[in-house]
Amino acid sequence: MPFWRRLFRMRRLVPGAFPPGRLPLHVAIIMDGNGRWARRRGMPRSAGHRAGVERIEDVLRAAVDCGVKYLTLFAFSTENWRRSPEEVAYLMQLLAETLTERAERLRAQGVALRFIGRRDRLPPDLVAKMAAVEAMAPAEQKVTLTIAIDYGSRDEILRAARSIAEAAKEGRLAPEELTEEVFSDYLYTRGLPDPDLIIRTSGEQRISNFLLWQGAYAEYWFTPVLWPDFTAAEFIRALQEYARRERRFGRA
Repeated sequence: MPFWRRLFRMRRLVPGAFPPGRLPLHVAIIMDGNGRWARRRGMPRSAGHRAGVERIEDVLRAAVDCGVKYLTLFAFSTENWRRSPEEVAYLMQLLAETLTERAERLRAQGVALRFIGRRDRLPPDLVAKMAAVEAMAPAEQKVTLTIAIDYGSRDEILRAARSIAEAAKEGRLAPEELTEEVFSDYLYTRGLPDPDLIIRTSGEQRISNFLLWQGAYAEYWFTPVLWPDFTAAEFIRALQEYARRERRFGRA
């Protein structure tokens, strides 16, 4: 089905779908299932990864149309280095190509790009592209798209703890000054609101070391749909399910 027709069908789902205050400000997605999608079609895993990249723009447009202000995507985890060198190299190349081809178009559409995770193990040319893209502020910002690459939440929390210990050792931070807000400022996600909704595709029901601190009070939505098949309409369904839930944050 052509994208314009899918988009028209999606727009019909949006009006009146979200009561006031029931739309998540920040949605994070664990994009899972690229390899299985390719295997079921007798294709190499690389084909699944490329199909997954194509899916991102559909979901991003849906987020903008619905009014979601922050979208965070889990692209490559600290554990993904265990995959074959060929697959890792392809993923790094694919991300670099995608930034080169689409960063300017995204900026023109009001998308601010941000990256979280370690950068010391990434290819230097990719790190340079990431920094250049982050500096490309859109004239009218509609959404912040954060890509988590070489990201692991335990690693993030451990690094934050080390930085806090150094600050305390040097006398820059007293123990009684350490609050949740101060701790959050030492995380990669500094300046981002915590996710309201975390989506995982492919049927797996675990969080896989993703936003452990930030997602403490997030709502979770799991779908059996593989990421390359995750449509804008599926994204809307996740938002509608979120809108039906009652968030108490510990209150009775």
